[in-house]
Amino acid sequence: MKMAICAGFLVLLLISPAVFAKDITVGGNNGWTESFDYSSWTSSQTFNVGDNLVFNYGPTHSVYEVSRADYDNCNTGNPRSTHSPSPTTIPLSAAGSRYFICPTSNHCSQGMKLAVNVVAAGTPAPGGSPPSGSRPTPSSPNTPPAPPGTSAPPPPSGGAASIFGGMSNLIVGSLAALFVLMG
Repeated sequence: MKMAICAGFLVLLLISPAVFAKDITVGGNNGWTESFDYSSWTSSQTFNVGDNLVFNYGPTHSVYEVSRADYDNCNTGNPRSTHSPSPTTIPLSAAGSRYFICPTSNHCSQGMKLAVNVVAAGTPAPGGSPPSGSRPTPSSPNTPPAPPGTSAPPPPSGGAASIFGGMSNLIVGSLAALFVLMG
């Protein structure tokens, strides 16, 4: 009996990061559309490893994931990935910056672009988007380095330690209860 209780606590400890993952609908009720301020929207969001971005959009739109440079210039010629039709769900599987645009002519320049900063689960974030004027950490080796004379922020912390760091009270409490039960 004690062994079954101990096994149950162990399973809870291992799956608890997944419990906190959530689906985040891009743009909230507005969805993925032109003339919406995604920068303001992301500033009130936190994007964690394990969450999913859900893009809801009409038939004249789609979603391209692009590099920071292509995001800045609304360049659709070299997407990292393309997605359609709606809805599109994109898993946020690693910490770092991610960039999305609509490839339909002039939509990106009309504001249909999204930059998110994904943090390790349990890591507090000041906002969901990279601060303006800063250069986020590249999310792939194909992203060009920062120009000379500029500095990039340190890479986000990652790994199991940072994922479980925000849940230390839960883990310590669960382990204490386990030792009491084993008695």
